[in-house]
Amino acid sequence: MSNIVAIVGRPNVGKSTLFNRLTKSREAIVEETAGVTRDRHYGKAEWNGKEFSLIDTGGYIKGSDDVFELEIRKQVQIAIDESEALLFVVDVMEGVTEFDKDVAKIIRKSKKHVFLVANKADNGERAGYAGEFYQLGLGEVYAVSAINGSGTGEFLDDLVKVLPEIEEEVIEERVPKIAVVGRPNVGKSSFINALLNEDRNIVTDVAGTTRDAINTRYKGFGYDFYLIDTAGIRKKSKVHEDLEFYSVMRSLRVIENADVCILMLDATQGIEAQDMQIVKVIQSNKKGLMVLVNKWDLVEKDHKTSLEYEKIIKEKLKPFDDVHIVFISTINKQRIFKAVETAMAVYENRARRIPTRKLNEFIQATIDKYPPPALKGKFVKIKYVTQLPTYIPQFAFFCNLPQYVSESYKRYLENQLREHFDFTGVHIDIIFRKK
Repeated sequence: MSNIVAIVGRPNVGKSTLFNRLTKSREAIVEETAGVTRDRHYGKAEWNGKEFSLIDTGGYIKGSDDVFELEIRKQVQIAIDESEALLFVVDVMEGVTEFDKDVAKIIRKSKKHVFLVANKADNGERAGYAGEFYQLGLGEVYAVSAINGSGTGEFLDDLVKVLPEIEEEVIEERVPKIAVVGRPNVGKSSFINALLNEDRNIVTDVAGTTRDAINTRYKGFGYDFYLIDTAGIRKKSKVHEDLEFYSVMRSLRVIENADVCILMLDATQGIEAQDMQIVKVIQSNKKGLMVLVNKWDLVEKDHKTSLEYEKIIKEKLKPFDDVHIVFISTINKQRIFKAVETAMAVYENRARRIPTRKLNEFIQATIDKYPPPALKGKFVKIKYVTQLPTYIPQFAFFCNLPQYVSESYKRYLENQLREHFDFTGVHIDIIFRKK
């Protein structure tokens, strides 16, 4: 679990560029919806040894100025409610706008830490323009250039000072934590209720490290795990429950506190853009993943329907399509046991340790079958492999020329490991080091 820092501000001030700078990536979550331009970014950032989650609140709704401003204000309010600190980004070249003043008014009413980032200060002259933003009454103004990184160190130094230390929740060691996530109205509540109404023994409810989730100790079907229950989340009066950004922010906190995430879909709707955003967050956090397709009783089907449906889902999940997909009906309690059994199988996959000798024997045979291709006349020789002592499967390959190992060959090794040792639903890291 980490702190959440949200980037807010109007479009075209460089929020996405700043996000990429701080997370050292160019990854983005993009939703294509008629009449809507959205660009949601989620990532991890680290400074001075302190890690935090970074959210770029992104795009805006096309339409009248009233609609535009209303949607941006909603996102600012959600960011205030759900994050520990805010980065309010403005543009030194455009100066203070009326919208900047409106956002500043909203932010001033909150008690959150705010860092006013005056972007596009690419040289000394432009940096001088930043003084204009003191009139917003938000304290220190940090003149930065997201494009080249100048000035970012100063506000990051101050930012990490105000982020609270995260105390790891004390839960009995190695008891799996399973989270149910997904869009509103896909049946998460019904699934959780179906589980809790079975013959079982709930030991205790433990307040989670997240603000809303409850970790329920559950013993049933012969299993023992914590169910991270998000079904009881109450919507705040200031936001709409169906607002996409709200759902992703809430899912973020739950996902970070889980070992395995059950992504629930509505069989009558399929997998949609918001589902893919949630998958992106799960992948970024390297959590286990399985897919539950609920309301399967409402779908007209024959003997091929589930296979065709599964093919569609896996096509959208590529390249991480090695996941279990289970079709259920919470109303009929159909395959509820199968869902739990599969989630626990993913947990076991994630915790699997391969003995070094067995691992090297398999990898040597795999390399003999398909050696690393030569690159620029250089031949890579892999000498040894070991699994690192981490919470997720990570494998270190020692070789003579790690820089010449292609991404396609890394994928080949990963796929072979997945298939032979069964890492379905689990993120795998392949690391090459010089021997």
